[in-house]
Amino acid sequence: MKFHLPSFLVGCGVGFASRSFAQHFRPVVREIATLGYRLAGAVTTRASRAREDVEDLLAEARAKAAGKTIDAGPPPSN
Repeated sequence: MKFHLPSFLVGCGVGFASRSFAQHFRPVVREIATLGYRLAGAVTTRASRAREDVEDLLAEARAKAAGKTIDAGPPPSN
């Protein structure tokens, strides 16, 4: 295989450019990751609250089906 100087220079240029761009884009990538973690936390919180609401509803239905009366009162406002 022959040594091709223009290809070698392009490869060196790309390596240098990616190194310098990586330093400049690090804060941007960190902010995007932070937003992703916050979004995941919010989704997890909402899902657990919804699961609790469904479990409460099913427990009330099970008690009503068994003949017990439960007055849960008005639903909580979130």
